[in-house]
Amino acid sequence: MRDSYIIGLLGRTRNNIVQKLQDLPESKRNIVPEGFNNSIHWQIGHILTVTNFLVFHFAGKPSVIPDNYPTFFGPGTKPADWTEEPPAWDTLIAELSQQVELIQEHFEGHLSDPVVVKENFAKAETVDELLVMNLGHENSHAGMINSLIKVLA
Repeated sequence: MRDSYIIGLLGRTRNNIVQKLQDLPESKRNIVPEGFNNSIHWQIGHILTVTNFLVFHFAGKPSVIPDNYPTFFGPGTKPADWTEEPPAWDTLIAELSQQVELIQEHFEGHLSDPVVVKENFAKAETVDELLVMNLGHENSHAGMINSLIKVLA
């Protein structure tokens, strides 16, 4: 698989998410509608956090997000459990784009490299397999964001 293809696909997915959120009123960002566990604010932080773990951690690279993000946005977390203010919306939106740039900087030309964390739940053996797993996860949450936007309309 070409590096430019998979990294470009990740970039387009992220751009689509950011575009959908540009016009979202501030008053709707932190609402958790009935039948949902999380807000759109949580969704974007979760995408950043899981990408950091799936791609950077399993590939043996240093974290590119603040240490407290998993506390707010890791698997199994939800806004109802937050005891302090989460990272700001505008910060998370900016980091969505920056993270794609960091992936390109760290991994372009190295997608066929073996993962460092061999025992991973994704069963990934190479960096490109991590990116494919991540894209599946990210698209799932893009769908949740779309659902939340419709419910909150």
